[in-house]
Amino acid sequence: MKSFEYTVTDPIGIHARPAGLLVKEIKKYAGDHTITIGKDGKSTNGVKLMAIMAMSIKQGDVATVTVDGPDEENVATALEAYMKANL
Repeated sequence: MKSFEYTVTDPIGIHARPAGLLVKEIKKYAGDHTITIGKDGKSTNGVKLMAIMAMSIKQGDVATVTVDGPDEENVATALEAYMKANL
């Protein structure tokens, strides 16, 4: 299992559009991996758009992403790079 923390820099946070794009990115890896997103002790499956939006992740919040699977190191690195570039 590989985890990383990311502090959201987008002024609006992870609302509908960025959450949808994040889910789309996560789905590229979800077949072989379990990916969860957490905040403040709560977590959800990374492919569940409504659950991610319900977490109300705002600018400055720290989200924890956990990847479990055969290539978790590379997947975590790719997701972290995506989040830095887009969130």
